Amino acid sequence: MSRRTRLLGGAALVLLAALAWVAVANGPARPEPDGVQASLAASAALDAGDVTGYARALGPRPLTFPADAGPHPDFRTEWWYYTGNLEAADGRHFGFELTFFRTALAPPGPAVPRGSAWATRQLYLAHFALTDTAGRRFHAWSRLGRAALGLAGADAEPFRVWVDDWSVEGLGAGDRAVRLRAAEAGAAIDLVLESTKPAVLQGDRGWSRKGPEPGNASYYYSLTRMRARGTVRAGDATVPVSGLAWMDREWSTSALGPDLVGWDWVALQLDDGRDLMVYRLRRRDGTADRFSAGTVIAADGTTRPLGSADATLEALGHWTSPWTGVRYPSRWRLTVPSAGLVLDITPRLPDQELRVGTRYWEGAVRVEGTAGPLPVGGRGYVELVGYGE
Repeated sequence: MSRRTRLLGGAALVLLAALAWVAVANGPARPEPDGVQASLAASAALDAGDVTGYARALGPRPLTFPADAGPHPDFRTEWWYYTGNLEAADGRHFGFELTFFRTALAPPGPAVPRGSAWATRQLYLAHFALTDTAGRRFHAWSRLGRAALGLAGADAEPFRVWVDDWSVEGLGAGDRAVRLRAAEAGAAIDLVLESTKPAVLQGDRGWSRKGPEPGNASYYYSLTRMRARGTVRAGDATVPVSGLAWMDREWSTSALGPDLVGWDWVALQLDDGRDLMVYRLRRRDGTADRFSAGTVIAADGTTRPLGSADATLEALGHWTSPWTGVRYPSRWRLTVPSAGLVLDITPRLPDQELRVGTRYWEGAVRVEGTAGPLPVGGRGYVELVGYGE
C-alpha cells in the first residue's frame, strides 16, 4: 500500500485485498496476530485485463475542489491515504495509517433495477495500523464493505469516506481539515488534521504517469503537511497527542507494466519546513524504472518535480519478517543533489509489516542528515510493496 500505497500502491492494494479476501473465504490461511497472510503477487493482481467502459487518466485536466476530494466511480480504483507521526506530552511516539480504497466491480453503465438492497458496483476497503514505538508494538487491521445500505462509501459534499465506523469526515469544505476515527480492541485514533500548505499536484499538474502505455497513469494530489491533534489509545491507555500527518489522494484505471514487480514510496517532513516525496518503481532486474519520480515541497508550498535520475534511494540494511519470511530493506540513504539533501531514514520499529489480507510493509520512520552544510532531521512514512513475491 499499498500502505502505502498512492501511485500504483492504492490500485495494487485494493485489488490485492479484494482477491485476497476471496482467497481467505474459499481456502485455509495461516492466522496472524492481527490479520491473515496473503500470497498474491502485485504484478499478477495488476494485470491490466479488460478496462473497457472505465474512464482513463489520458492527460492533464483541471482538478477542482471539493468535487475531486470525493469519489470518481467512472475510474476503476481510487484511494485516500493518511499517515502520520504523533507524540504525547511525555515524548512517547506513535505512528498511524488510516487508508480507504474504492474499487469498481464492473464498469459504469445505465442504472438498472436491482433485485437486492445489497447490490452494488463499488467495493470499499480500509486499513488501520498503529505503531507504538515505546511499547515496541505494531497493530494492523483491515475492513471490507460494499457501497450499499450505508455500510461503506464516499461523499464529496460534505466530505466523508467510511467503512463501518472507521471514517474520515471533513470539518469544512473539502478535505483540507478532517477528523479521522478508527478503533479496534487493541488501539484507536481520534484525530483532527488541518493542512498548513496548499495541495500539491503531483506529476504534470496532477497527472502522474506510471508507464508509457496510454492511460497507465493516475490523477494525484497530496496534502504534505497536516497539523494533527487528538487522542491515541494503545492497550488500556488513551493519551492526548499532536504531530504531523500526510495525505495522498489518487484515482485511476491503471496497471503495473509487465517488467515491474513493486515499489518503494517515501514521504518525509523535514524540520526545516520542507517536505519530500519519492517513489521508486522496481523492475524485475532490481533497477528503478524510468517513470520513478518525486517532488520537493518548500516551506512556502512551492514545488520542484524530481525525475528518476534526480534522487537515489540506497538500502543500508535489511529486516526479515518472522511471520512471513520476507526480507525487506530496512534503513535507507536518500540523496537529492538538486535540493542539497543527504538523508538517513530509520524505521521506528523494524516490524511494521501489515498482514491484513494483503501483505506489505508500511511504517513510521525518523530522519537524520544534512541539508547542504547544515544538519537536518525529520519524520515520515515508507511503503514497500512487492517484496518476497
